Amino acid sequence: MNRFIEFMEKYFVPIASRIGSQRHLVAIRDGFVTIMPLMILGSMAVLINNLPIGPYQDFLTNIFGGDVWKQFGGNLWEGTFQIISILVAFTIAYQLAKSYDKDVLSSGIVSVASLIIMMRPIAEGAGLPISWSGAQGLFIAIIVALVSTEIFTRLLGNERLQIKMPEGVPPAVSKSFSSLFPSMITLSIFALVEAILIGLNTPAVHQWFFNLIQAPISHLSNTLFAAILIALLIHLLWFFGLHGSNMMEPIMQAVYLPAIEANAEAFKSGAEVPYIVTKPFFDAFMYLGGTGATLALITAVLIAARNHKHYYQVSKLSAAPGLFNINEPILFGYPVVLNPILFLPFLLTPVILTVFSYTMISIGIVPKTVAFIPWTTPPVIGGFLATGSWRGGALAAINFVIAVVIYLPFVKIAARNYLQKQNEKESD
Repeated sequence: MNRFIEFMEKYFVPIASRIGSQRHLVAIRDGFVTIMPLMILGSMAVLINNLPIGPYQDFLTNIFGGDVWKQFGGNLWEGTFQIISILVAFTIAYQLAKSYDKDVLSSGIVSVASLIIMMRPIAEGAGLPISWSGAQGLFIAIIVALVSTEIFTRLLGNERLQIKMPEGVPPAVSKSFSSLFPSMITLSIFALVEAILIGLNTPAVHQWFFNLIQAPISHLSNTLFAAILIALLIHLLWFFGLHGSNMMEPIMQAVYLPAIEANAEAFKSGAEVPYIVTKPFFDAFMYLGGTGATLALITAVLIAARNHKHYYQVSKLSAAPGLFNINEPILFGYPVVLNPILFLPFLLTPVILTVFSYTMISIGIVPKTVAFIPWTTPPVIGGFLATGSWRGGALAAINFVIAVVIYLPFVKIAARNYLQKQNEKESD
């Protein structure tokens, strides 16, 4: 492992560091880190509503009646995860403008307004499509934040577009007027683009991009290649800030939900269980702590990167939600999103786990999945429940160890890189 770490530090880390220090990627990273407290709160809200313990659910239902008690967690979720795209549109623009030493507050406001312009109402007179304000609309929100801020900050530097107020006018008023024309021009550009798209009778940009991602893989069959491709795409989308799980959900439902239903029926009737790859196959053996098997990543940090103060603190806060496969605090808190050092293990881990799990099931060591499990079912327990066998739980446990081993060298590299930067700051 030491030779591998030395090789990576010599050839991979310098490239990753240059990529990671790029202005726009730094703005995206810092924008996500800014909303970290909301992500932790939202994770707790999801856990409150979806804790997969029957007596807990029954107890609260009996006390409050029906699902009324879930409104508390639901309201917290709506104020955090449900508006994450709007939040990062502001924070990314804020951080990018800050790097240019420009008006950060106006940049954030213009970015949010530009995103709202691109969020086409579902029908005439209807409100905004709230589904695109959540994680499903993250990619478009990131692009809009970067583009709008680039336009706005450049126009802001043009003296001919600034309205100079007389002396004695409060600085806040003077600053708002100086950004009037740059704001108008920036928002007009986005409004013109949206008007052209409507005139051409094209789908909203969010829906268009969503369809573009789904179309090439909408007719996949139940094969190892298809499972690898879907695992790779889900995590590649997540790496770039898109909610890969949600974007692939229609495909997962269309391709793999019927597969688990067929397996369950065959198992009940005593016939041969037909399918290896099902939706619980991914939930039980690949999503160990959430997308990217991030509970293994947390474990690797706690083992080998305690001196990386940021990773370590985020890991401690995220461990409890991670046990129930809620990992947004990790994805946006480290962040994993657009993190060049974690790029390889985040993509490789689910692919390796998919291949290993498929092999173990295909040669008959582990039985096929025959039961649908809640997505919040903790790792290992999920493997047992999905297969109805201790061997399923054992496979999930082995997968977890494999994932930790994959993440460990990259976590060590990240920790060393972090300490080196801290030392450089102190020496300056």
